[in-house]
Amino acid sequence: MSGHNESILREPLITGQNITYAKITDDILTPVENKPNRAWWIGFIASLCGATLWLVAVSYTFWFGIGAWGLNKTVGWAWDITGFVWWVGIGHAGTLISAVLLLFRQNWRNSINRSAEAMTIFAVICAATYVVSHMGRPWLAYWVLPLPNQFGSLWVNFNSPLVWDMFAISTYFSVSLLFWYTGLLPDIATIRDRATGLRRKIYTIFSFGWNGNVKTWQRFETVSLVLAGISTPLVLSVHTIVSMDFATSVIPGWHTTIFPPYFVAGAIFSGFAMVLTLLLIARKVLGLENYITMFHIESMNKIIILTGSIVGVAYLTEFFIAWYSGSEYETYAFVNRSTGPYWWAYWMMMTCNVISPQLLWFKKIRLSITATWILSIVVNIGMWFERFVIIVTSLHRDYLPSSWAMFYPTWVDVSVFVGSIGVFFTLFLLFLRVLPSIAIAEVKMILKSSSEQEKLKQIKSGHLDKAQVKEYVESLEKFDSVKQEEYAKI
Repeated sequence: MSGHNESILREPLITGQNITYAKITDDILTPVENKPNRAWWIGFIASLCGATLWLVAVSYTFWFGIGAWGLNKTVGWAWDITGFVWWVGIGHAGTLISAVLLLFRQNWRNSINRSAEAMTIFAVICAATYVVSHMGRPWLAYWVLPLPNQFGSLWVNFNSPLVWDMFAISTYFSVSLLFWYTGLLPDIATIRDRATGLRRKIYTIFSFGWNGNVKTWQRFETVSLVLAGISTPLVLSVHTIVSMDFATSVIPGWHTTIFPPYFVAGAIFSGFAMVLTLLLIARKVLGLENYITMFHIESMNKIIILTGSIVGVAYLTEFFIAWYSGSEYETYAFVNRSTGPYWWAYWMMMTCNVISPQLLWFKKIRLSITATWILSIVVNIGMWFERFVIIVTSLHRDYLPSSWAMFYPTWVDVSVFVGSIGVFFTLFLLFLRVLPSIAIAEVKMILKSSSEQEKLKQIKSGHLDKAQVKEYVESLEKFDSVKQEEYAKI
C-alpha cells in the first residue's frame, strides 16, 4: 500500500473520514455477507419475471422456428440482429475501463471496474443467445465451431457473419471472463477468510489457494497487465467484426468503410451509459457513495460527451458520403431513413444519441445524479434505435419497388428483447449478492494517496500553498459524500 501523496489539486477518489482498510472491507462486503434488503428483492423478482418471459419466448421460437418473429422475405434481419449488436456494444465499457484505463494507470477505474467487467460478461451472454436463437436448427449450434476430422468433410462457412460473430463473441467472452476472475481472486480470498461453514468451503475452492504473499501479488500484477494488453485490441476488434456483418455487403446504407470506427465509438458510448444506469442505483442502495464519487460520475459523463460527439459526426459523415458518392441508391437509402416510413425511429435516434448527450456540457446537469441517470437510459434507447434504423431501413426498400415491405415485430420479438434485459439484470443482481461489486484490494491501494482524509491531513499540516488548498476545497463542493463543515473550520 503506497504512502505517496499526490497533488492536492487532484480530486479525491475516496471520500469520508476515518476510512480504514477494515472499514473498506466491511462497507463493500455488507451486501455479500448480510441478507438482501427489500430493494434488492424487488429488483430481483422483477428481473426474474423478465427472464421467465425470455425463456418462454425463446422456447416458442425453438419450437415453431424464426417464422414466429416478424421477419419477411425483404426484411430478413430485424430485432434479432438489433438486439445482438446492442448487447455486444453495452459490453464494451467493461473492457475499456478494466484494460485500457489500467494500462494508462487511471486510478479512478478502481471503484467501477469490477461492476463494469461483470456487466460485460452478462451482456455478452445475452448477445450470444441471439446468435443461437437466430439459427434455424439451434440444436446444431456447435456446427459454427471448427470441428475435428471425425465429422468428415464438414467445415464452417467462413463467409457467414454467423461464424464471424461466434469467433468475436467467444474470444471476447473468454478473455473478459479470465480478466474479471483474475481480479476477483484477492477479494474472494478476503470473503473466504471471513466466512464460516459451507460458504467458507465454497469460497476456498474459488479463491484458488490465494495466500496474499509478495510473490502472489507480483504474479497478480504481471498477469493483470498481460491480460490488459490482450484485452485492449478486443475493444477495437470485436465491434469491428460485428460491423463487418453489414459493411462487407453491397446493400446501400451498409456498404461503407466508416462502420468499424463508428460502431466502436457507439459501443463505448452505450457501454458507459449502462455502467452509469447500474452504478448510480447500486451506489445509493448499497451505500457506496464514499467509493463511487461524483468524480467517477463526472469522468464517465465526459467520456459519454466525447463518444456521443463522435457518433454524431459519423451520422453526418454517412449522409455526406451518400450524397458525394453520386449513387442514387445510396442517396435514396439515407433520404428514406430520415423521411420514409421509419422517419420516427431515425429522429428518435438523432435526438437520443446526438442532442441529449450535449446537455452534459452543462456542469450542473453533469453533476446531477437524477439527470445523469435519465440521460444514461435515453442514450441506450437511442443506441437501440440506431441499430434498428441501420438494419431495417436499409432492407425494407431494396432495388425492386415490388418487393418493398414493412417490418412489424410480433409478441415473440418484443418478448425475446425485453426478456434478455430481465436475464441481464437477474445475473447482475445475483453478482451483487455473491461477489464484491467494487475491487476491495484495488481501492485499498489508493487509500493512502488519493483519499479525502489523507488530503485533509496534508492541509492541516500547514505546508501547502494556500491558493491550491482553496482551489481544492472549492472542487469538493460538487461531492455529495463530503461533509463541508470540516473545511469551514480551516
